Amino acid sequence: MKKQTGGTLIGFIVGLIVGLGVALAVAVYITKVPIPLVDREVQRKPDQEAIEKERNRDWNPNTGLGGKQPAAAAPAEAKPAPASTAPAAPTASAPAQPPAKGDPLGELIQSRNTQGPGQVATVETVDPFVYYVQAGAFRGPDEAEAQRARLAMLGFDAKVTEREQAGKPVFRVRLGPFEKKVDAEVMQERLTGQSVDNTLVRIQR
Repeated sequence: MKKQTGGTLIGFIVGLIVGLGVALAVAVYITKVPIPLVDREVQRKPDQEAIEKERNRDWNPNTGLGGKQPAAAAPAEAKPAPASTAPAAPTASAPAQPPAKGDPLGELIQSRNTQGPGQVATVETVDPFVYYVQAGAFRGPDEAEAQRARLAMLGFDAKVTEREQAGKPVFRVRLGPFEKKVDAEVMQERLTGQSVDNTLVRIQR
């Protein structure tokens, strides 16, 4: 029984060694034997390069556009170039002529254009009046001063002026003067918003 077991083990080891040897021999054979496809590709490569050089030497990139004629057609396209510059001469048009002397409408328009804007503004903004906003008129100075103090507490700067009417003195509480009527009207709106009765007064300059 022991002899049979020992013989089996020795046979297994010998078979394993023989198998490894065969595999090693096959691997060495494959690495040393040339591959037909690779060798054929290497041998054909120089021939293919010679053929490609021969083709590229006579290759014309414009063959797909109508053969070798585009080289002769190029000068024909360049001919219209001088014609494009010819219309440049008429572009210099004559300067605009001033309106005829016998045209009164043209002279009026030209005179308005030459007139300075400052002159027109000066004529339009001249106001012959000076404006005041009167917040009350009283017979006694104490009442007028009390009204002025009330306006001062509301943020208004008023003045008391005295004038004689019908032989009796009148003390007026006024704000101003204002050079423009618009400014006086704005002050009126502010006083009205504070429930202060007021009147717009204008005086000749």
